[in-house]
Amino acid sequence: MMLNEQQQSAVRSIDGPLLVLAGAGSGKTRVITEKIGYLIKTCGIKASHILAVTFTNKAAKEMKERVLSTLDKDEKRGLHISTFHTLGLTIIKKHFQLLGYKQNFTLFDEQDSVTLIHEIAYEAFQSTKQIAYDIKQQISLWKNSLQHPHEIHLEEADSSKRQAYEVYVQYQKYLKAYNALDFDDLIFIPVSLLKQNAEVREYWQNRFHYILIDEYQDTNESQYQLLQLLTGKRQKFTVVGDDDQSIYAWRGARPENLSILHQDYPNLRIIKLEQNYRSSGRILHTANTLIEKNPHLFTKKLWSSHHYGKEIRVIQAKSEDDEAQRIASDIITHRIHHKTSYKDYAILVRGNHQSFLLERYLQLYKIPYEISGGSSFFAKTEIKDALAYFKLIINPEDDRAFLRIINTPRREIGAATLEKLGGYANMRDIPLFEAINDIALASHVSPQAYQKLQQFSAFISRYRQKIEQKNNLQENLTALFEDINYETWLIDNTSSLAQAQRRYENICELIGWICNRETETEFDFAQSINRMLLLDVIDREEEKEKNDKVQILTIHASKGLEYPYVYLIGCEEGILPHQQSIEDGTIEEERRLVYVAITRAKIELTLSLTSTRKKFNEKTNTTPSRFLAELPEDDLIWQGKAESSQEQRKSLAKSNIALLKSRFNS
Repeated sequence: MMLNEQQQSAVRSIDGPLLVLAGAGSGKTRVITEKIGYLIKTCGIKASHILAVTFTNKAAKEMKERVLSTLDKDEKRGLHISTFHTLGLTIIKKHFQLLGYKQNFTLFDEQDSVTLIHEIAYEAFQSTKQIAYDIKQQISLWKNSLQHPHEIHLEEADSSKRQAYEVYVQYQKYLKAYNALDFDDLIFIPVSLLKQNAEVREYWQNRFHYILIDEYQDTNESQYQLLQLLTGKRQKFTVVGDDDQSIYAWRGARPENLSILHQDYPNLRIIKLEQNYRSSGRILHTANTLIEKNPHLFTKKLWSSHHYGKEIRVIQAKSEDDEAQRIASDIITHRIHHKTSYKDYAILVRGNHQSFLLERYLQLYKIPYEISGGSSFFAKTEIKDALAYFKLIINPEDDRAFLRIINTPRREIGAATLEKLGGYANMRDIPLFEAINDIALASHVSPQAYQKLQQFSAFISRYRQKIEQKNNLQENLTALFEDINYETWLIDNTSSLAQAQRRYENICELIGWICNRETETEFDFAQSINRMLLLDVIDREEEKEKNDKVQILTIHASKGLEYPYVYLIGCEEGILPHQQSIEDGTIEEERRLVYVAITRAKIELTLSLTSTRKKFNEKTNTTPSRFLAELPEDDLIWQGKAESSQEQRKSLAKSNIALLKSRFNS
């Protein structure tokens, strides 16, 4: 398909800063990929001087594959397409010595960070794990707004923010001692370095002559400043975004970066992509009508050459049980009549808690489904704990595994001791586990701490010897978790006994999985773990490709996706808009969230709400979402409020199954 006039203008505009305002479904990714090819093939800019940045690894991978398929071997050499965080990691790896890190620095994931923060906050304030998550969020906000601890003003701060500040100071000290970085540091540190070091700044400005950024409306303060520092005086860049799809303010995204861009670059050119290639005219008219209620710096209006399409249905259910049943029933009936696939349907929710009843009725009607974005087996906390033990046994130089398990379960080895251990390991340039066994460490930590560290070292070494003997592996791995009383620790740190037991069963399943091939002649424990992890990744990717399932996903997770038939449930005050947003006065973002949900639909859109909903096991009356009143009345068709009885539901399920059988037999 040929580029339209606006898309062509966006591709060919290369002489200065360019903002492409790209509406939902307007082909923005194609514009970026075509522009990269144009810069290389027509403008003669080497691929190694081009940088394209987006927000997810999946988006970066897809963009790279599309671009590289259009270039020959010499043309694509050195092209850099990545996420913001991967770009930051590249900069840090290049200059780790300037930053005071060892080459093999450790990257903390979310759980690693929360664990360390909990250790610090528990020692200082006896804080709970939930408070540790809140503190982590506050520290992320500080880092994303480029605030070092010494730059934070606490004159009007409440006690929780003051506590977060004290933890932030210690957290940064411990990270440095551990030779570790967290996720936010991958932008925070490069921006600080580029600001302070003119030589480094000049190096990267000379490296990238043209920069392209996707999903620009999702950038935060640190990402915006990274763009400025990399473009420098050259000011040759294209940013593509849509302020109407900015839905990540809660994690620091600033749609106002669009207006700031206009102020910082007075010669900014603006091109609007308003032709939508995805949805029916009615769906677009509904989306446009809704989003007009938000203030805009730049106005745009989506249009489509597709037919106007069917009315948007609004299902009024009596209860959340009735709502879930109707949607499940509707999907099976619609699929039979229209001969569609299950994967053509998506059910969008504001929060994951809404999916429970949906799952129940989809299972009742034997409708296959998938909760997109759900965590894999290997993302479970207990599995990550177990694998960390195994990794440290296999490789004592794995500092990240060491830090994850040193106090899981708690061994009375405090954060202060670990900071001293990390500092000593850095001074000697050795891994943390090796540092434990260095006799000189005794002069750097207390006698009690030294004893605890020695006990941990002996424990890991004992199990390494047992596993190297290559017999009774399952018995030894099971004994490891019995020795550390892991099941008891799960019971003490899990909300219910049943959940703790399920989590321990996951550990047993993992051990069984690893030991399944123990009887083979060439069995190797380390290779078995690595192979298992690799196969899990491959299997999950293949599963996504081949499975025909209804998708249940949050509106946030649906961004960038599209489905022929979309259901948006829970259109009530307190759910959509969310109660917190009502209290905080952030209704505009909630409206953008609904706009995103509406524009996921290609052919048909169904909205649903209930008259009553259970809250703390009591029925309460609900209020229809204010957003329903903002939609064009002529484009909606409302369906009644009658609640179906249990007998009616069973009868409907039987009739649906009978209809399905008749279709197959005809």
